Amino acid sequence: MAAPALPLLHLDEHLLAVSKPAGLLAVPGRGEDKQDCLSARLQAQWPGALVVHRLDMATSGLMLMARHAGAQRSLGHAFAQGMVRKHYEAVVHGRIAAPSGEGWAEIDLPVGADWPHRPRQQVDHTHGKPSRTRWRLLAYEGNHSRLLLEPLTGRTHQLRVHLQALGHAIVGDALYAPDGGAASPRLLLHARELELVHPVTGKALRLNDPTPF
Repeated sequence: MAAPALPLLHLDEHLLAVSKPAGLLAVPGRGEDKQDCLSARLQAQWPGALVVHRLDMATSGLMLMARHAGAQRSLGHAFAQGMVRKHYEAVVHGRIAAPSGEGWAEIDLPVGADWPHRPRQQVDHTHGKPSRTRWRLLAYEGNHSRLLLEPLTGRTHQLRVHLQALGHAIVGDALYAPDGGAASPRLLLHARELELVHPVTGKALRLNDPTPF
């Protein structure tokens, strides 16, 4: 049976963007049971499509792919140099105190692998890589808080580890939430917006994927 089509958010001759559902791998994993993934589905429909960045399997939202090597190089450089602005939305445990001033706060904590407990990551002041996340409060929802997140670096599980470090793990997070993710059947983390310069036209491009929770 053919895999279901992914919602298409942008398409031109140089790049495409789709909405990745939670629970789908971004790229193939090890083993025959991990070959169904976003990149494989897109390459079946658009041969030659190339991976530019990734999302965790548990995270939903916007994913961008290049349609030729030149676009992949340009986009890869833009992501590596922090030239792509990324916004995520999350629901976290607890009622987090709203930042003062302009409404944004920043988490600046180094993140590295928690080797005895892989694939977990951890705040690691000795061996971790510099990691920065901006956040602002959108709303309280009972004993949860809805946040807008802007990662300024791109470490593995960065948002999940940073919010856990604040004492407000993301709801549904099987790795980092104190309840093992029992509060939700999925991780309540969604990549909702990308802002970048088009790699060929040079025009500003803003892509959106509405948060589904």
